[in-house]
Amino acid sequence: MQIFSRAEILLPQGEDLSEWSVVACDQYTSEPDYWDRVEQHTQGIPSSAHLIIPEAYLNQPGLEERISRVNAEMQRYLSEGLFRVLPDSYLYLERELAPGKVRHGLIGKIDLEAYDYKPGSQSGVRPTEGTVESRLPPRIRVRENAPLELPHVMVLIDDPNGLVIEPLAACTAQMQQVYQFSLMENGGKVRGWSLAREEADRVDQALARLAEQTEQANRTIAPEKAPLYFAMGDGNHSLATAKACYEKLKQTLPEEAWKTHPARYALVELVNLHDPALEFEPIHRVVFGVKPQELLDELKRSYQVSETGEGQSFEWKTMDGSGRIVVKDPPSQLAVGTLQLFLDRYLATYGGEVDYIHGTDALEKLCQREDAIGFLLPAMGKNELFRTVQIDGALPRKTFSMGHAHEKRFYLECRKIR
Repeated sequence: MQIFSRAEILLPQGEDLSEWSVVACDQYTSEPDYWDRVEQHTQGIPSSAHLIIPEAYLNQPGLEERISRVNAEMQRYLSEGLFRVLPDSYLYLERELAPGKVRHGLIGKIDLEAYDYKPGSQSGVRPTEGTVESRLPPRIRVRENAPLELPHVMVLIDDPNGLVIEPLAACTAQMQQVYQFSLMENGGKVRGWSLAREEADRVDQALARLAEQTEQANRTIAPEKAPLYFAMGDGNHSLATAKACYEKLKQTLPEEAWKTHPARYALVELVNLHDPALEFEPIHRVVFGVKPQELLDELKRSYQVSETGEGQSFEWKTMDGSGRIVVKDPPSQLAVGTLQLFLDRYLATYGGEVDYIHGTDALEKLCQREDAIGFLLPAMGKNELFRTVQIDGALPRKTFSMGHAHEKRFYLECRKIR
């Protein structure tokens, strides 16, 4: 079974792609002004903004009406012939995040038969962080009747020798360029090419060689575990939603139908963990609806802590001050895990709400409330990601982010799933 393969890719034709392409729906969840600007900017024109529901809106009234509008707009774009079709294709892309900082990716489809987001998963495609299943139902309602999918999912390969994606940079002259434009809201620039058959075949061969290397390394690292070929980077809950919808559909179809159904697959961007432009950023926490000092006091009672010395450490910030927490004998291997264990217990007992924030500026702004406290967490090294997930399983949820919010994947390519 080939886990990652070529796909039938839809691209909008005759449109301003700078207005078509918008950032992943799970960004700026505490900054609705961002999404209000996007909505105003794309009003009355074809845009992927009309085919998604930002998470900032998921808990607002009128969700069902939004879902209906999204599905209707997808169908309208299809019936009006908005898209051109690239059959059986890979797309190579270069995302310029800043001058001199370019991330390289490959668009194709993942076989959801090879993915399992449940705890203890041993599937070939595996989550790197815990999946919060309570977050799936509204996403399932968005996808289950949708005729199209738009990916913001980024899947990682551990390819230190650059076998799969890196050689494509030297071959763009032999490919067909399919887009080049600037992304809105300081998203940088992106350009993409459709691979010729010869290059697509080379990618398949390189993926097969990488799989052999993975299996060989697995026999040394964790022979009792199944090999980990692909690890989730961004969009785990979106891929989990695709899996949940597929498994539900699968129960209604005979085997010969679900084995070839388009919903069996999900369009994703493949990225090499070792791409120099791929940077792991910490995901910070802001807790709302609490008394900050009482929360800090409870944290100090829960763990053996100090303000200096050795141990896991993270910073806290409120509108009145800031400080550092050092935890001795922590219950988790990572500071984010230690903090999250406490927050889960505290919020279950005393109430409140936690949000996950990219960047210190956004956190400091959100902490200017009497009922808010923010926690700044250290970054996690990326080179140990595959090994850690292979041996220990999924990391605590929201452990890391691949870059800042404006560097996340933007919606662009589509694929039929019905």
